[in-house]
Amino acid sequence: MIAVAIVRRRLREGKTYDDFRKAWYHETGFGTSNRMMTLLNVADPREVIVIGLTEASPENAPSLLAIDAAERGANPLDDVIEPAIDRTFGILVAEDDFSQSGPVPYQPAAVGTAKTDFDEVQRLLELGASLLAPYLEKPATP
Repeated sequence: MIAVAIVRRRLREGKTYDDFRKAWYHETGFGTSNRMMTLLNVADPREVIVIGLTEASPENAPSLLAIDAAERGANPLDDVIEPAIDRTFGILVAEDDFSQSGPVPYQPAAVGTAKTDFDEVQRLLELGASLLAPYLEKPATP
């Protein structure tokens, strides 16, 4: 399965994306397929959005979380971003390519060539919710 993380942060006043990137950049790889795409919000260029796509399984999920926690512990972002962070986690259930011009016939949900098994998705959503519970809690506001 492809686990998806969407994390929104806001740069502190006077900080740049380059400041963020230097503090955020992962110095340890995950050992599995992982791509991270970073966006700057056109309506608020101080908002940094990172979308991570990671090949995850029930077996490797704990180690992936441990690697990420170690990275953040070794490279805190506190000096670069404001305290509020918005996180969303999910499982990729469909990839659709609407590049062609003209009509596009309906296709059932699939990732790559594998049709999505929604019973399996439900099981993985439940597992993911339990593994990610500490990350889903909202920090107390000062």
